[in-house]
Parts: sequence; C-alpha cells; structure tokens
Amino acid sequence: MAAGAADVLEAARVVPTLLEAVADCGLVLGTSARIRTQYHWPVWGPEDAVTRLNEAALTGPVAVVFGTERTGLTNEEFELCHGLIHIPVDPHYESLNLAQAVQIMAYEVHKRTHPQPTVPPRAVPLSTIAELHRLYAHVEAVMTEVGFTDRYGGPNLQRRVERILGRAVLDQHETNILRGFLASVQARLGKAGPLP
Repeated sequence: MAAGAADVLEAARVVPTLLEAVADCGLVLGTSARIRTQYHWPVWGPEDAVTRLNEAALTGPVAVVFGTERTGLTNEEFELCHGLIHIPVDPHYESLNLAQAVQIMAYEVHKRTHPQPTVPPRAVPLSTIAELHRLYAHVEAVMTEVGFTDRYGGPNLQRRVERILGRAVLDQHETNILRGFLASVQARLGKAGPLP
C-alpha cells in the first residue's frame, strides 16, 4: 500500500500453489479471524508471532500466510502451517480486509527489524520541584498584585494554575522565561520587589 512500492510487486515471486510457496520455510504461520481450537494449533497475537518468526528466521526462511477476504484460509492450507496468528479485533467485526491484515503484520515485522528512533537527551534539564514551587509562588504574587480572581476557581484558583503549569513539564529555561515575564509585569506595575 506504500506509495512508490512498485519494486516490491515487481520482485514478487508468483507460484501456482501454497505448498510450492512455502516449501523451503522452516516456520509457517497462517492468519485467521477465527481461533480453530479443533485442530489444536498454537495461536499467537501479532507481536508474539513476529517474535517466533524472527527466532526461526535466524536459521532459514519463514512465512506468514494470508487467506482470501471472503473465506480466509482453507483447511488444506492450514495444514501447511505450524500455528495461527489471530489479530484481536472487535468481535462484532472480526474479519479484516486482507490489505489491513497484511499491513498490521508488516508493521509488527518492521518494528522488530528497524530500531525505533530514540528520544534525544534534553539540552536543558527539567525544572526541579523547588524551582517549580518558586514559580508557583511568583505566579501567586503577581495574581494578587493585579487583583486577578477566577469566579469559577474560587479558593482553588492557585491549585488549578499549579496543575496547568505542572502538566506542561517545564524545563529550567522555560521556567526562567515565565519568571522573567512575571518580573516584567511586576516592574510595569511599579511593584517590583524581591522575587520569591
């Protein structure tokens, strides 16, 4: 489904039977919307299935088999599989579109074979609790100086403001910006004094 993936289709090998397609595979897992307990196949979700496929792929080819959208895999096709992959979905709509099932499995394989990008370390440390409490006190001082009250917040106004700032997970640079802004407001009011 990826744009520009014509090379994948052009490189695909087309064979007349499933047996021929998986003949050299050491592990073959078939996808199924239904868990077929009568055949006692092991059943895995997508993540666990990919774990097993990756382990087996260390020693030889592996395969994931998808059935048709209308009927899925036949019993004869299941007989060529070592186990089943069941993608958990809403039980009222358990049959996935074939392209969707393939995409889910391809994504799980991609996650395991391509390391996920790591978050780079912060250039500026997060504000400490002590620094945040000094910011909260500074905010409270300025709100008092300008006569700001919240008709909805009432006595909980300061606590609400602290929660807003806490959710932002401020770093030290951001906290300093806010403290500088508050100091500028105090200076404009002519009430600048020692910072809390």
